[in-house]
Amino acid sequence: MSGFFYYLAAFALVLGILVIVHEFGHYLAARWAGVKVLRFSVGFGRPLWSRRWGRDRTEWAIAAFPLGGYVKMLDEREGEVAAEELHRSFNRQPVRWRMVIVAAGPAANFVLAVLIYWGLFWHGTEEFKPILGRPAIASPAAAAGLQDGEQVLQVGGEKVQTWQEMRWLLLQRAAEQDQVDLEVINAANEIAIRRLDVSSVRRSGWEGDALDQLGFGLYRPRLPPVLGKINVNSAAEAAGLRSGDEILSIDKQVIDSWAEVVRVVRQSPAKTLRVEVLRDGAHIEMSVTPVAVDERGSTIGRIGAAVSDHGQARAALMITVSYGPWSAFRKAVGETWDKSVFTLLMIGKMVTGEVSWRNISGPVSIADYAGQSARLGVDYYLKFLALVSISLGVLNLLPIPILDGGHLLYYLVEIIKRGPVSERTMEIGQQIGLTFLLMLMAFAFYNDINRLLFSG
Repeated sequence: MSGFFYYLAAFALVLGILVIVHEFGHYLAARWAGVKVLRFSVGFGRPLWSRRWGRDRTEWAIAAFPLGGYVKMLDEREGEVAAEELHRSFNRQPVRWRMVIVAAGPAANFVLAVLIYWGLFWHGTEEFKPILGRPAIASPAAAAGLQDGEQVLQVGGEKVQTWQEMRWLLLQRAAEQDQVDLEVINAANEIAIRRLDVSSVRRSGWEGDALDQLGFGLYRPRLPPVLGKINVNSAAEAAGLRSGDEILSIDKQVIDSWAEVVRVVRQSPAKTLRVEVLRDGAHIEMSVTPVAVDERGSTIGRIGAAVSDHGQARAALMITVSYGPWSAFRKAVGETWDKSVFTLLMIGKMVTGEVSWRNISGPVSIADYAGQSARLGVDYYLKFLALVSISLGVLNLLPIPILDGGHLLYYLVEIIKRGPVSERTMEIGQQIGLTFLLMLMAFAFYNDINRLLFSG
């Protein structure tokens, strides 16, 4: 499958799951409240497929425009309702039940995130240890004195086991303070405290990768340039390269590490390279032409060969993290809560101008992230799904007319004034909300286009 279709399929699966879960939350709450559901649609517009099931003959449909979905309930405002079914009309329900039905959609997204995290934490996930590579020159990490090969033990007094935990805590601290103390340990088991200035992340408006801005990079151990597995029908196989070959030079350039091999190959898509290898004590020369592949909008070369390290480097860099069922559940709830609060905080900072609006991602960027996470493995893909589900839940709870949060706001006003909001007020609110969302979508597409044209 080509890269484009792979990323599209990964995005479509994420979108489909999130829409179904969100709308199923509305559906279950409506059924619980006794409201009749007329249609459950994944997508908008003309139905491409539909079937009727259940006692109420609810129509289940997949529509032409896939970015979203809806649950249509019996409602006197949208059509005539038979007298014997008036009690099952949405608009006839007490305001508390209408609020439950509306809130159930975002709640389902949060429940999905908790379940995903719970399963991952309980089953166990293999992740990178927080071992730092050489910091970028003149970066905050270099100024803090962080060194190549140091492992982070604590961030601001909180213990971390994985790279992602370190990253997450740094992001949280950067939103609140200018400096963070990192407790690190080096290969000689010497422990030190490094004071890191994180204010540059805020000054940049949170644009780009925060860890890149701070000068952080994963530690990469020096591996000898010895070939391991050779992929079938690859450029390496076609050239005659074998497992166990030690690469001595490429185009007369001496090679002393696997990182050098990767660098030269990536920079040489569709270019024939002269490779000298050491095989069974003999020096052999051959030609290999890296295949040109697309990676996030840039063309790179690949030969289809892996390094031979017998898993030693992987064992040194990776850690398997798992918890008991109850501990995993508590951590899953905490993870979902923390990310929800942080998402809401970033939205607030975006409104006040502290966070750049260029951080808003549209479907193209989300599809790119979905594809990348899917290529990294099931664990990463599920974490991406949970994160987007949290974002969708938070976004839908914002008090913007046309979103679930806007309807909840109407019902809150109804409780306060002891009467429903007027149809005219709701109509104006819907128009404002729709205009805002269209502007938001246009801005997201603009950001996507900018990233495509000017990234890499």
